[in-house]
Amino acid sequence: MAADDLVGRARRARATEALPYWKRKSLAQMSKSEWERLCDGCGLCCVNKLEYEETGELVQTDTCCRLLDPKTARCRDYANRKKIVPDCIKLTPKVVAKMDWLPRTCGYRLVHKGEDLYWWHPLISGDPETVHQAGISASGRVIPEDQVEDISERIVDWYA
Repeated sequence: MAADDLVGRARRARATEALPYWKRKSLAQMSKSEWERLCDGCGLCCVNKLEYEETGELVQTDTCCRLLDPKTARCRDYANRKKIVPDCIKLTPKVVAKMDWLPRTCGYRLVHKGEDLYWWHPLISGDPETVHQAGISASGRVIPEDQVEDISERIVDWYA
């Protein structure tokens, strides 16, 4: 029985190693490179939301951070974003655990909840454009906040 037990443990270890890193590791265990690759590139975390003080209800607008490129849904200066936009929220495992405004399709949110990534996620599809082709991203749907007078007039419901 001891030999069978060792063989079984070895098989389970190999099976675990064969899993992609996002299924083997928690968000906190990921390297910086793994963390960055987990981002699907949708840009939805950079889309402005409004919270109604009376109810706590959160609504999405079609406006985005001034650094988000509305065509590519990528930050124009990712490395310096916190210097340029001080209230930019840097995602960390603790932030992901607390932030209910992250899109339900967000790779960080999915991994945190123990769920699978969607077929269009670049880590699954192998193509960073599939998130846009699937219509999941902010690409082509947003306008920078500095080009809008009143974002409260820009409320959208893309996922109704």
